[in-house]
Amino acid sequence: MKPETIAIHGGFECDPTTKAVAVPIYQTAAYAFDSAEHGAALFNLEVEGYRYSRISNPTSAVLEQRVTELEGGVASLCVASGQSALYFATANVTEMGTNIVSVPQLYGTTYTLFAHIFPKQGVSARFAASDRAEDIEAQINEQTRAVFCETVGNPAGNVCDLEAIAKVAHKHGLPLIVDNTVATPILVRPVDYGADVVVHSLTKFMGGHGTTLGGIIVDCGTFDWQAHGSKFSMLTTPDESYHGLVYAEHYGRAAFIGRCRSVYQRTIGSVLSPMNAFLLLQGIETLALRIDRHTENALKVAHFLRQHAGVEHVNYAGFPDSPYHEHVVKYLGGRACSLMTFEIKGGLEAGRRFYNALALFKRLVNLGDAKSLACHPASTTHRQMSSAEQLKAGVKPGSIRLSIGIEHIDDILADLDQAIRSAHMGDI
Repeated sequence: MKPETIAIHGGFECDPTTKAVAVPIYQTAAYAFDSAEHGAALFNLEVEGYRYSRISNPTSAVLEQRVTELEGGVASLCVASGQSALYFATANVTEMGTNIVSVPQLYGTTYTLFAHIFPKQGVSARFAASDRAEDIEAQINEQTRAVFCETVGNPAGNVCDLEAIAKVAHKHGLPLIVDNTVATPILVRPVDYGADVVVHSLTKFMGGHGTTLGGIIVDCGTFDWQAHGSKFSMLTTPDESYHGLVYAEHYGRAAFIGRCRSVYQRTIGSVLSPMNAFLLLQGIETLALRIDRHTENALKVAHFLRQHAGVEHVNYAGFPDSPYHEHVVKYLGGRACSLMTFEIKGGLEAGRRFYNALALFKRLVNLGDAKSLACHPASTTHRQMSSAEQLKAGVKPGSIRLSIGIEHIDDILADLDQAIRSAHMGDI
């Protein structure tokens, strides 16, 4: 099925008991066993079924299957937020003394995890000088266990050369983990270009309405863990915490997600509630339609801002002269995402006046909402980073990040115009 159809039907036909065509909300903590033997078989992973909603839930299972199909993977795990998805995915293949190699253009909290949290747990992050494959390769050493990038950097707006980065990762026997939150599988499926694991903050475009937190990890089923067993013993040797289970043998191609669920979800939690899974499913049904409007509106906004006398610079990968335009064409089908940054003439003070004058745009730190949103990354999402770190991540002091919504384009442009004029005290 095509993505537009998967987004509506993937993972569910009807409820087997009631024949309801809407996915039921299974609001339960636990599930009854037929017998002691049945309970033991479930915990031994000998039979399929549900045990406890911290581990799996029927409503979440539909969401997992739907996103798995959209991303072209083999299995998924839903968690409480995108940040939990990122943590589980990267922790799943690292241990004390190892490292991950990452592009420098990252969401602020992702950078905090890599640069400050992981090192205190004995895992380091090595940041490449740029998102180019050769700069990433320069950071790989014998202790590296994964390569990480965002398909489209938030808020930098860079579009990674997924195919080139994947080739470098695989050349060194490493999986490529990709955050596809901004692009979504409607614009690109990273697995088609060599990605091995995909993560999402479902809170953003996938949910699309700014009401519901959620995250997901998708196992693409493409990496051969057994072939590189010395690096990934956590997947290829018996796990004594789970009665000697060897994940690569038991789960096969879905070994990565099997360990995420059995180790991290089971023992740490960070569980997506059934209600949130239900709400996210409602959002995904209209994902393709929303992406059409998001990208259409963003293109018009970018050109409007670039031609405005009150604007200094617009960072938008959809411009033909953007250094990332070639990647937009190759990976995103020519449709740049609706995330962009720009700088207003007049510096920080003018930017503050612009931001405060916005009326239609909501001032907040979310993105991917049906509503148009504005954010000042240097003082919010990337506040904990030094000025030098912010610049490496693509954040300038006066940059305003816009997430263009699906309102009528005339109203979006009118609000931007009046706010820019307010910033310049009517001189523009």
